[in-house]
Amino acid sequence: MDFFTVHHSDPSCPARTGVLELPHGELHTPVFMPVGTNGTVKAVSKDDLKEIGFEIILANTYHLYLRPGTAVIGAAGGLHGFTGWGRNFLTDSGGYQVFSLAPFRKIGVEGAEFRSHIDGSGHFLSPEKAVDIQTILGSDIQMQLDYCTGYGVSRQEAETALDITGRWLSRACAHWTEKRDLGYGGKLFAIMQGNFFKDLRERSALECAAADTPGIAIGGLSVGEPAEVFFEYLDLSAALLPKNKPRYVMGIGTPEYILGAIRAGVDMFDCVVPTREGRNGRAYTRRGPVSIKKAKNAMNFSPIDEECGCKVCRTYSRAYLRHLFKTQEILCSMLLSYHNLYFLHNLTGMAREAITKDCFPGFMKEFLSKYSEGGHD
Repeated sequence: MDFFTVHHSDPSCPARTGVLELPHGELHTPVFMPVGTNGTVKAVSKDDLKEIGFEIILANTYHLYLRPGTAVIGAAGGLHGFTGWGRNFLTDSGGYQVFSLAPFRKIGVEGAEFRSHIDGSGHFLSPEKAVDIQTILGSDIQMQLDYCTGYGVSRQEAETALDITGRWLSRACAHWTEKRDLGYGGKLFAIMQGNFFKDLRERSALECAAADTPGIAIGGLSVGEPAEVFFEYLDLSAALLPKNKPRYVMGIGTPEYILGAIRAGVDMFDCVVPTREGRNGRAYTRRGPVSIKKAKNAMNFSPIDEECGCKVCRTYSRAYLRHLFKTQEILCSMLLSYHNLYFLHNLTGMAREAITKDCFPGFMKEFLSKYSEGGHD
């Protein structure tokens, strides 16, 4: 079987289902991937992630490189041995974190110099080093080092970043091929850039297709732009990419954005939002997100979501969860994070079923209509 197989496409939009063959098992798409920045999804155990049904989680190259470091993780047998997670890992390249460290970094053709947010120590990250680090981590999917730019930058800055990203892609591919020849089984994904200039997006799509990496990520979105601009450039970008490769959009984790991405033909997405919201007392429901900490839940002994089958909704009431939040009990973060991840995992499962039945646009419309009923309280 090929690395990526499209199983079914909805005839009325680009939405599709598929499967990726990875070193640690199959990955069924569309898929939401929980973010485990430091090798752990915050407040959720690996056993809970497995219980929900996740086949892959994301870890952060930049953070793991700084702490505990590749020597420790390598000695443990990579991320799988270090964490005990037996399914797949996707790792980002560290490029986005370098982008977010604007006052502390310097980017050139050779790579990126930056200072650690932990202790201020200086580091240099090249496309080859990003491949090396992710190979030591044992990533099932690794990302090329890219140069991300924010919303509103000049065309000149966007063009410079795209030129550097293209050069880095060629070097990453060559180095990844060397690692693959030595037995490394992880897949490399190119990253499309181009900011919010359509011709630059088109150029980047051609460069990514020519590199012929196993998959392609759509980068440079969800960087401060309005929602309408995000969806315009998401649709444009996805349509430019080869249909026989998986497409990945980084940093989206709400039902509106996930379903919009699926409609555009995107296969993979991740975000820290579901667990962050859980730690802040917010939970997804079929009728929109709710704030568990509100006073109206003090005597509400119903579950977070009557339509949810997760163990949190089967076992705990809103009143009890509010009590846990108000008393700052760690269990509240654990339970709400579990529920939010279960909700998104279930949502992508329903989306796959709707695509298979050739009715995804109708499913999306009905789901979001109901999701907006709750007033987002």
